[in-house]
Amino acid sequence: MNSVFDHVIAREGSLSLKHDGLQSTFGVSDAQAMWVADMDFSAPSAVSQALQLRAQHPIYGYSMVPESLYEALIDWMRVQHDWEIERDWIVLMPGVVPCLSTVVMALSNEKDGVIVQPPVYFPFLSIADNTDRTLLENPLVLRLDQFSGLRYEIDFDHFELCAKQAKILLLCSPHNPVGRVWHEDELARLLAIAKQHGLLILVDEIHADLVYPDAKHVVLGKMDVDHTHVITAVAPSKTFNIPGLGLSALIVPHSPSRRAIELQLSKTGVSVANPFSLVAFEAAYRHGHDWLAGLMDYLQHTRDLVVTYFKQHIPQITVTPAEGTYLLWLDCRKLKLDDQQLQAFFLNQAKLALSPGALFGEGGKGFMRMNIATSQANVLRALEKIKAALV
Repeated sequence: MNSVFDHVIAREGSLSLKHDGLQSTFGVSDAQAMWVADMDFSAPSAVSQALQLRAQHPIYGYSMVPESLYEALIDWMRVQHDWEIERDWIVLMPGVVPCLSTVVMALSNEKDGVIVQPPVYFPFLSIADNTDRTLLENPLVLRLDQFSGLRYEIDFDHFELCAKQAKILLLCSPHNPVGRVWHEDELARLLAIAKQHGLLILVDEIHADLVYPDAKHVVLGKMDVDHTHVITAVAPSKTFNIPGLGLSALIVPHSPSRRAIELQLSKTGVSVANPFSLVAFEAAYRHGHDWLAGLMDYLQHTRDLVVTYFKQHIPQITVTPAEGTYLLWLDCRKLKLDDQQLQAFFLNQAKLALSPGALFGEGGKGFMRMNIATSQANVLRALEKIKAALV
């Protein structure tokens, strides 16, 4: 297909962690970078233009947050997710990971239980230790589905046991790294258990806009009609490829919780009013609809290309069906390699830098995470490298 997303942009020399950080992270410089979760695509032109316009003013002083920024987020949530949120519910934060630790610190006490569902985005696993809370793991269960193949599901019986001992669930929705988009009935069951046991659900929906047409993202916060058990973290960073600008938002309808979070944030002395982050955030949510539609069409074709290629040419590796995100979860267990050998195979033989599955918890052993948010030519080149390395 002929697309603007086919354009290859050289990122070396731009201080890109994904590309310029290969040597310091992997000890090599000649591997194809498909690890860090950002995209090799230009951000929407409206975002670039807004940044350029702001840069033309030669003073980069302390900034105010304009009301139009909040309006852009409110409009986006209404149009994209059919969720009516209020201005007062929004707490701006310097990134989603800081959101998680701030909420845990504000709304729980030392030694309180924090539930995570591995394999999961690795900062989830460290938040309990970093905040002196008790980590409770509710591992996802990998089952063979007759229609979709491998499929991760929530172990609800075990989750309820955890809920009795916990204060907060950190929910990844859509899920990174396994690519699940949770169904409404799954979310309803989680919420019912949470309400029964007085559990707060802090849901990271940073990938909510990156969902393929064969799935539907359901906003958990919208289901919490009494506004007491769900806090939602969102950001334009993954959607519009601006993670380096580091501005996110918590949506907190419950006012006592919101005040506690704002108090905790004030203790850090961290400001969210970076002038470039502010203009990019607003421009992305206000003008990014068409760009996102084109992106998801391109990523869907790429995902399908990868799945087909593995089935036809690399049957030793299975792609877990991705319903959302541009991150594919590769089941490499048939290769019968331990985790060090598996990473060495991809790095030294296939010449690919992927994220090792073990990084995402015990259930990630034998898996690798591949970032396909690059040109399809780059993706095909990576697949051919894997095929050749297995010969």
